[in-house]
Amino acid sequence: MRKLHPLTAVLVNGASIRYFRIVPATIKNALKMSYLDNIRTFVRVYELGSMSAAGRDLRISPAVTSARISQLEDHLNVRLFQRTTRNLTPTEQGKAFYGGACAVLETVERAEAEVMNLTESPRGSLYVAAPLGVGRRLVAPLAPEFLAQYPEIELRLRLSDRTVDLTTEGLDMAFFLGQPADSTLRIRKIADCQRVLCASPDYIAARGRPETGTDLIRDRHECLNLRFPGATEFQWMLATPEGPQRFAVSGRFECDDGDVLTDWALAGEGIALKPVFEIADHLRSGALVPVARRTPPVPVQMACLYTHRRHQDPKTRLFMDFTTDRIGRAVREAEARGVAP
Repeated sequence: MRKLHPLTAVLVNGASIRYFRIVPATIKNALKMSYLDNIRTFVRVYELGSMSAAGRDLRISPAVTSARISQLEDHLNVRLFQRTTRNLTPTEQGKAFYGGACAVLETVERAEAEVMNLTESPRGSLYVAAPLGVGRRLVAPLAPEFLAQYPEIELRLRLSDRTVDLTTEGLDMAFFLGQPADSTLRIRKIADCQRVLCASPDYIAARGRPETGTDLIRDRHECLNLRFPGATEFQWMLATPEGPQRFAVSGRFECDDGDVLTDWALAGEGIALKPVFEIADHLRSGALVPVARRTPPVPVQMACLYTHRRHQDPKTRLFMDFTTDRIGRAVREAEARGVAP
């Protein structure tokens, strides 16, 4: 009789369960966990502070996430996290292990990137974030052509107008408007985007047409504000004869989705501050009209944000190269199209 060799062992409810080669292949593959997978899972649990959040990020079940952490703790013979029913916090050993674990993953990523550069066959998941307007109008339309060129890459596009954190959210790169708060990240500039204060003809007929930022405040115009949890900027930066100035505008309408602000402006509910590329067709048709033209909004930078090690990944570099020039051209064309008649 052929001897059965154990594959691995995990702890379940304190009891050791050992799996043998007699286990069917489909089940065996699901249970077998590599040391590198365990390290990768540990890093995401550490960064996200939650087993369930890390499991969602890695697309594995909570049970698999927990099993990977348990296997790693068994291998190291230490406890990496203190677990309660409501909290999960790293132990001193877990904090010490995190730095080395990140270094291991970065080394593997660099090695994989070098191999993929030689074979010209990039593969794997690419996690990209973008503001809603940028993502919908500029990034998403480019995805099919890019993925057709690189069929082994999977694009995970996350759209939100809130500020994202590349590290804690496991992102490879992020498009953004404005200035990044984290100076340690790398930036590739795409364009300086023109912006405009605009309102519908119905709003102007009812409330008048302000000429300056001072008019917005003095006449208590209804200003439509983009705000989201964690936002710190609640003023509009406008160009004046004395230089850029902040205006503390106010209004009853606010939302964390820029397209909702556009809809409100079209419906005559107030004045919106928008990048021209987002509303070019509305400006051209006259559905939205520029206001406060003597103190226009200052342009806003559009750029890509990435970490140094992420740029070494061919997937990130290829997608950045593919999108930035095309998006820059699209922004310039939209701004030219959006010049109000």
